[in-house]
Amino acid sequence: MTLGAALLYPLVAPADNSTSAPEEQICDPIADYYLGMEDYPTAVKLHLAVIRRHPDLALAYYHLGFAYGELGDHKRELVDYQKAIELGLSDWELFLNLGRVYLESGAITQAGDAFRLATLLAPTRYETHYNLGLVYERLGALAKAEQEILLSLRLQPDQLEARNTLGVIYAEEGNYVRARQEWAELSDAYPDYTPARANLEILKRVERGEVDKSSQLSGLAKAP
Repeated sequence: MTLGAALLYPLVAPADNSTSAPEEQICDPIADYYLGMEDYPTAVKLHLAVIRRHPDLALAYYHLGFAYGELGDHKRELVDYQKAIELGLSDWELFLNLGRVYLESGAITQAGDAFRLATLLAPTRYETHYNLGLVYERLGALAKAEQEILLSLRLQPDQLEARNTLGVIYAEEGNYVRARQEWAELSDAYPDYTPARANLEILKRVERGEVDKSSQLSGLAKAP
């Protein structure tokens, strides 16, 4: 997924909605039924109709944006997520999905802002810490990245991508012993998980001095 710079919007604070809290809103059940059934074209059509009837229904914009995202229209996804936020919706999954759109587009700063809000709203959700850790790793803030990934793993230990990412962080920190241990354990427990095996091979070549460290570590298999 690639988004142009023109699509990058600053995060806005949720509006003060004095009528009803967006978290208490209920979207149209039929529109949401098709969303749940993964019939995204119908979900888009029905949510657009909901918004025409209720233009201030923040939850409908969130669901509409999600449906657009599943159809690959990430420009509309981003616009509708931002509209939901402007209308006052403060939902951790909304900020998580918003951050993922930014992360996949390469907008790392905006992704970090969204994921930090998600962690504040849902500090016990492993997904928020994992994605924030990915941002820190890409920014080179390795100590913060390690902290977030470890926290995510404490909340949900059975995460292959998180454990592989932790190995990447260890390797980038120069802690090859811990990186090798992480990837070796992953490879033994999950023989079909290829990123760990690939990273072990790269690390072995680096440790034997067969390849340049900086160029090879940049080729480590990371999270998508």
